[in-house]
Amino acid sequence: MKKFALAVVIFFLVLSTAIIKNTTKQIEDEIFTVKENIRILKTEFENVSLEHDYLSSSERLLEYQSQYFEDELFQKNINDIRVYNILNDGNKIQNFKIIKE
Repeated sequence: MKKFALAVVIFFLVLSTAIIKNTTKQIEDEIFTVKENIRILKTEFENVSLEHDYLSSSERLLEYQSQYFEDELFQKNINDIRVYNILNDGNKIQNFKIIKE
C-alpha cells in the first residue's frame, strides 16, 4: 500500500510540474508579446512627441527660422496652400483640406 501511495504522489508531482511548466511557458510568451508591443508603441510615441515638440506651432517654426536660417522661411496662410494631384486622365489643382480624425 505504501508503494502505491508513493507512486500516486510521484505521479501527481510529475503531472503538476508539467502543468505548471506549460502555464509558465504560455505566460512568458504573452509577456514577450506585450514587451514587443510596448517597444513598438514607445518608438512611435517618441517620434510623435518629437514631431509635436518641434513642429507644434508656426511661432516655434519662426523661432527656429531666426536661429538657423536667414530669411529663407516665411509664414504662409493655410488657405493659400494648394494640392497638385497627378491623375491618369490629367492633372488637377485642389485646395488644401485639414481633416481631423
